[in-house]
Amino acid sequence: MSSAGIPKEAIEVIAQTVGITNLSPEVSLALAPDAEYRLREIMQEAIKCMRHARRTTLTGDDVDSALTLRNVEPVYGFTSKDSLRFKRAGGFKDLYYVDDKVVEFKDVMESPLPKPPLHTAVTAHWLAIEGIQPAIPENPPVEVLTATADAKRSEYKEDGLPVDIRLPVKHVLSRELQLYFEKIKVLTMRRPDSVIFKQALLSLATDSGLHALVPYFTHFIADEVARNLNNFSLLFALMRVTRSLTQNSHIHIEPYLHQLLPSILTCLVARRLGHRLTDNHWELRNFTANLIGSICKTFGHLYHNLQPRITRTLVHAFLDPTKSLTQHYGAIQGLAALGPSVVRLLILPNLEPYLLLIEPDMQLEKQKNEVKRYEAWRVYGALMTSSLVLAQAWKDDMSAGNLLASLFELFGERMFSFTPKPELSFFL
Repeated sequence: MSSAGIPKEAIEVIAQTVGITNLSPEVSLALAPDAEYRLREIMQEAIKCMRHARRTTLTGDDVDSALTLRNVEPVYGFTSKDSLRFKRAGGFKDLYYVDDKVVEFKDVMESPLPKPPLHTAVTAHWLAIEGIQPAIPENPPVEVLTATADAKRSEYKEDGLPVDIRLPVKHVLSRELQLYFEKIKVLTMRRPDSVIFKQALLSLATDSGLHALVPYFTHFIADEVARNLNNFSLLFALMRVTRSLTQNSHIHIEPYLHQLLPSILTCLVARRLGHRLTDNHWELRNFTANLIGSICKTFGHLYHNLQPRITRTLVHAFLDPTKSLTQHYGAIQGLAALGPSVVRLLILPNLEPYLLLIEPDMQLEKQKNEVKRYEAWRVYGALMTSSLVLAQAWKDDMSAGNLLASLFELFGERMFSFTPKPELSFFL
């Protein structure tokens, strides 16, 4: 290519090589500057590739890279690292040609193979995504390679069509993670009051290599809560493990929340937790309500229907007269943990009829059962605490005076003399 550009004769020669023999001079004259522009563009990209490689010599690989960047099919053939050898054509002063050495095919077949090139290259691919190995050629499953005959079986439906049944891929845990999981299980079920269990909870909340164990922990928590509703200490330990898992910012627990929430709600609104009267199930319900509020605050922006579904469940438990007072208490505490807006919209409108409902159970003359009377007073205290939290949140609002007047009319002087116990005041 000269400084004057590509001549139209070169375009005509290229056209003849691809079978076009009747190319008009006007067309070749129009194609010549366009071909020159494309060629200069490719060479500029090739020079960029050369400079990025920190080289001063332009190679064929740079041209291939430039063609790839421009979505043009690269030039196929063999490349050589040796420089081209030019020879002067006889009888011409400025004409050179490449000296192609004629090689015998027999000599090529009998010559030893050259050493393989040791070019440095980096290829990226996903080993695992959220603990699951993707099915890509770089990391095929071991089961498919070693036991395809056992992993794939064929059966027939009633209509005679074959159905392929593949066994699930086995999830392999390292020996260290297996020991870690077993140790946490033993501490949770047998030593929930020990110092080492508190250290284990801290590890669950901070360690960054525990994502592979999340499905195992969720399955363990769901099974143990369903089978041990009479074991108060175990339920409390399981909820503490759940809180640590939800606080760990290094693991992705969002896909497993639908498996954890039934167990959490069970520990909040179950009719009976524990089998002894000395079991402080009130504290467990308070702890679980706080956990519910933390989950909605942390993951509510990821699942838009998370808090509405939890709120709907708690409202049904709160307004159902067939539920026990302990279930009403858990529902009230759970709604209060979701924030003052939930209290204003769902508890406050139902406050007056509900107080009329539990008033007989609070009076010694009408309720002789001391346990029932104590439960009614605990529910009454939960309602008063949530109302005071709402009033405190509205202290700068214009309608705060009307709210306090309404609460004073409902609760009377108790509202100002009531001192909530520690388990009732953790929202304040």
